[in-house]
Amino acid sequence: MDETSENRQAAHAYVDTAERRDWEAFAALLAEDVVYEMPQTRERIRGKQLFLRFNMEYPGDWHLKVRRIVADGRHAAAWLDTRVGDERQDACVWFEFSDDGLIRRVTDFWPEPYDPPAGREHLVERW
Repeated sequence: MDETSENRQAAHAYVDTAERRDWEAFAALLAEDVVYEMPQTRERIRGKQLFLRFNMEYPGDWHLKVRRIVADGRHAAAWLDTRVGDERQDACVWFEFSDDGLIRRVTDFWPEPYDPPAGREHLVERW
């Protein structure tokens, strides 16, 4: 399988393992020095363990469903249908992959800027 196909599959696996709350499989997709950013809230998380905790501790009954994933070489993008309780939103997630096929950067775009929820200050830095 070529790099683009492998990274497309890894992007699908990222969404699938997060949706299933399979944190061991989710963590296996991430580089140790993964960087996660949300431009709307200006939050950044550095490192696999903090990013894993961020997802494990994320509040609410949230769900993710892939609408479309495209990939090209070491990059992939996912258009997601997200749901928290009864609220639905579209999100776009951009991935960058390392030489060994692990996710090294995730940029998560939401439709509107918003203030981050309280309680995750111990995981993120603001810019």
